Amino acid sequence: MKKQALMAILALSMAGGALAAGDHKHDDHAPRHGGVVAPGKEADFELVARPDALHLYLSDHGKPMDPSKAAAKVTLLAGAEKTEVELKPAGDKLEAKGSFKVAAGTKAVAVVTNAGKTLGTARFTLK
Repeated sequence: MKKQALMAILALSMAGGALAAGDHKHDDHAPRHGGVVAPGKEADFELVARPDALHLYLSDHGKPMDPSKAAAKVTLLAGAEKTEVELKPAGDKLEAKGSFKVAAGTKAVAVVTNAGKTLGTARFTLK
């Protein structure tokens, strides 16, 4: 009888863990635009850095957020060189166009605001 009770408890504890794991989407932090993702408390951020443009996508638990009232200040750190860039709304993302040093290993820090309030700070290492 004790063996059956122990087996039942073990089965229920394993099933509970499986159910809890099933509730969470593991791909919430996967890049959707070919960039680097940094999860945050209020939002997740995906930075797509090209030599001619920086794009920052905002999402909330995998759902795209409206960037129309958002802005970001991105600081790029490439070796000893530091560049600060303002990103503004452009369709479904925040964007800056120009000439940027975005080699692999470049660090980026984004401070993002939405409707004048700080949405979060995200740190990236470009690949």
